Amino acid sequence: MPERHGPKIYSIAAHRGFADALVAGLVPRYSEGELGLARLTLLLPSRRAIRTVTEAFVRHSGTTDRPGMLLPRMVVVGDLDLDETLGPLLDPLGAAEIAPAADPTRRWLRLAHYLREVEGDEAGKGAALLRRAWELGRTMDRLLVEGIAPIDLISERVIGIVGDLAGHWTDNTRTFLKVQQYWIAELAERGEIDAPERRNLLFEHAAREWEATPPAYPVVAAGVTSASPSLARMLRVVSELPGGSVVLPDFDLALPPEVWDELGTAGKPEQPDDPPFGRADAVTHPQYHLKLLLNRMGIARDEVAAWHRSGYGASPAERSTVISNLFLPPRASAAWVSLPAEKRRLAGGRLMESTHPEQEAQAIAVMVREALEVPERRVALITPDRGLAGRVVAHLERWGITADDTAGRPLAQTAAGRLMLLLAEVLAEQAAPVPLMALLVHPLAGGGEGRPRWLESARKLDLALRGPRPGAGLAPLAELAEQEKLGEWWAEVEAVLAPLFALGEAEPLEFLLGKLVDAAETLCGEAIWAGADGRALSAMVEELRAAAGSAGTLFDPRELHAMLRDVMDRAAVRPPWGGHPRVSIYGLLEARMSRADLVICGGLVEGVWPASPSQDALLPPAVLRALGVPGADFRIGLAAHDLAAALGAPEVVLSWALRDAGGPVIPSRFVLRVKALLGEQGDRHVESEALRLARMLDDAVPVPPHPRPQPMPSAEQRRVDLAVTGLDRLRGDPYEFYANAVLRLRKLDALDAEPSAAWKGEVAHKILEDWHKAGEPVDGLHAIAQAVLTEKNAHPLMRALWWPRLSAALDTFRDLVLEHKTAGRKVIASEAWGDMRHRDIRIHGRADRIDRLADGSLAVVDYKTGSPPTARRVEEGFALQLGLIALIAQGGGFKDMQGLEIAGEASGFEYWSMAKDKGRIGYDTTPLKVGKRRSGIEPDDFLPETERYLNDALDRWILGNEPFTARLNPELGSYADYDQLMRLDEWITSLGGRERAGGEDEA
Repeated sequence: MPERHGPKIYSIAAHRGFADALVAGLVPRYSEGELGLARLTLLLPSRRAIRTVTEAFVRHSGTTDRPGMLLPRMVVVGDLDLDETLGPLLDPLGAAEIAPAADPTRRWLRLAHYLREVEGDEAGKGAALLRRAWELGRTMDRLLVEGIAPIDLISERVIGIVGDLAGHWTDNTRTFLKVQQYWIAELAERGEIDAPERRNLLFEHAAREWEATPPAYPVVAAGVTSASPSLARMLRVVSELPGGSVVLPDFDLALPPEVWDELGTAGKPEQPDDPPFGRADAVTHPQYHLKLLLNRMGIARDEVAAWHRSGYGASPAERSTVISNLFLPPRASAAWVSLPAEKRRLAGGRLMESTHPEQEAQAIAVMVREALEVPERRVALITPDRGLAGRVVAHLERWGITADDTAGRPLAQTAAGRLMLLLAEVLAEQAAPVPLMALLVHPLAGGGEGRPRWLESARKLDLALRGPRPGAGLAPLAELAEQEKLGEWWAEVEAVLAPLFALGEAEPLEFLLGKLVDAAETLCGEAIWAGADGRALSAMVEELRAAAGSAGTLFDPRELHAMLRDVMDRAAVRPPWGGHPRVSIYGLLEARMSRADLVICGGLVEGVWPASPSQDALLPPAVLRALGVPGADFRIGLAAHDLAAALGAPEVVLSWALRDAGGPVIPSRFVLRVKALLGEQGDRHVESEALRLARMLDDAVPVPPHPRPQPMPSAEQRRVDLAVTGLDRLRGDPYEFYANAVLRLRKLDALDAEPSAAWKGEVAHKILEDWHKAGEPVDGLHAIAQAVLTEKNAHPLMRALWWPRLSAALDTFRDLVLEHKTAGRKVIASEAWGDMRHRDIRIHGRADRIDRLADGSLAVVDYKTGSPPTARRVEEGFALQLGLIALIAQGGGFKDMQGLEIAGEASGFEYWSMAKDKGRIGYDTTPLKVGKRRSGIEPDDFLPETERYLNDALDRWILGNEPFTARLNPELGSYADYDQLMRLDEWITSLGGRERAGGEDEA
């Protein structure tokens, strides 16, 4: 047996800076001779840690006179949070007898299959079923990492606990056990094991080999804090190797023994039958997971020694004392009352409270910009909030600073990932306008020399698609494209999408992904796979295709979008090298072992840092605790340790906002602890200068309020046609008429818009037009209405809600028409367009209906889906549409349904409304002074008054020189389509009462 040495465990205090202090101690200890460091094997937790330590070696080499340095062999031992694979160090150690690891993606798909088999239809389907399978796989991994065998789940203790819980926990546990047994049987048949189990076996194999035959060269484990039992046993062996050691990050050696005991059992129960984790354990303490690791290594706390080397960017030693006091567990924190000021002082620490995340991001960017003014000064932002990180990156571009978020972006938010998702979304929503247009104008779509023509065609289709959604599928879009003369271009688009729309309800997932890839390549060419996001997408798709082919997964194409989004959200695309060398933006995992001169901890609110604990959906917490699996609150302790490490920087800023996009938020419990610890000193640590500078960036030079617009176009520009509906607009709000008729600006409807009142009016007009042209069949009106609603692709919900009112109003209109027929009244024109020349200005419009009365005169009818204009409004010179149509009709400007010119004097002026009146839906009325009405215009005076108001408008604006004043009559209702153009909010409140009254009198 080789000679054994005592364990060599070291701790690098938070104030020393882990990576730089580690390198400062390793170089003199292992650099004997030219190849000294190269013989060292350094076990690190992640690939990001390798990069951090490499940078520390580079910085250290710049402080020595040696011409160069050979770096040690750095190996990733695996951190499950980072989903890193085990480094190549351990596989060659004669571990051929260890079975290969099962592909995790294939396992995910097979677990979904077994879930469906166990629960039947209750398991769900599609993306929802796969989400459950993913959670089930995560639970299995948690158990495997802790070395818990499947048989442990059916022990008497576990069964007794489950029996005392609610029924759903019993059902979930039973489902988990059944699915796990199915999967274990498949693993045995394939000769594979799960990846966490293989990792554990490799750790145990390495521990046995190194214990029996120590390696010829030293091995050091640094920064590894994962407390899995197998890894802990291997670390114990490493600590006892000749020249070997284990270096822990931020282990608090100054913590009093009674506080250490207050942390709890941490995997080392006092009695054999006690659970590994006690109910009173302080699992949220930043030292708890390190105590768990030491207990599983079999190391006493007093066996850990201090690492007495400091690195670049170390802070005063008093900082570690303050950090230790800050995170005291509940009973020990009572000592804060008697703590002297020097043990509360957080020198170099600042607290910044922002109103909202945007202000927080801008203030952080200002601090970064200010820090870079100092040569060689490094600054880091640490935040788990990727939205905040993205905002800071965008703000830094203001000064030409390129800062990379090393935590990466979800693949779903990259250009390549987004395009693939859009293809799947277009398929899922049957070519709905919003995803379709997003796909067609995507930066990668239609690339190359034809990109300008492609975008021009896409924009024409965009305009044609504005408004309610057309019919589902590609056929209605092809008809629309032909109408817009885009047939040739649409044929290219349809060639891309048609193979996807030909898919059945359940297809092999491998086949579906292949079709999706073919469509993406046809649409984008090789550009879809270029760049870091393209390569990540390619790897993800190929991995998923291979797993789906092996697993035999069938999938509904309509669910493909949701499934791909879940997969892409789990895949991070990290930026390549090339950002600013002194600016770093980290997530919590990436920040471990890093150090900067100024560290800004952003997003310190509850639910973000720390994240909200997520309970396991399958196994109850009591079962996990009994099995020895850390609970959901364990993650809070890890987040606290990450903050404790960041607080060791020479300068640190703790930043949070009082609200997020959803509403007010609560500052992090860590912030509240800092405030409580600082006590009366807290006011001296408030950071306000960065907030002031951030506000100044947004403070524009004061400008006077914008005046009320009064455009004065030339005489030639004024001579425009006047629609019968435009006279109201011209007299009520001349500026609105100017924007519409002179500037020809039109409001664009949204894509896939909800049916508006205008749309409902258009449908009602179309129904009545078709009914009149069909000969006004008594029983055919409802059938025509249903046909028009189908033709207009009315949404089923809107159709169901509107139909009772629509059908009732149509019945009323039908009865009125039939009643009028018996009195000799006849409909002679429906939805007829006409015009006339008046003072050399074209007056034009559409008559909803013109009837011939028994005496030969004409009646003009206007349909309204809502309430019609009042007689008072007509008397004031507005709502004169009926009069203008009558003038056009009397001038022979309309033709009847046989194409003959309509002639005759107009004597009837009616509104037919679909609104409710006196308990009845649908009624007819006239806006004139008839019967007992006290207001309105006499019928004989209506047309002369209409002509007078028309001439007045022509004299003042169309043929005159009066300015087109905005909101000439402010109290008059308006469509508000041009309010932003006229900058209404800047001047409307300044209108005085006299001016308002003047406008009303003038009207």
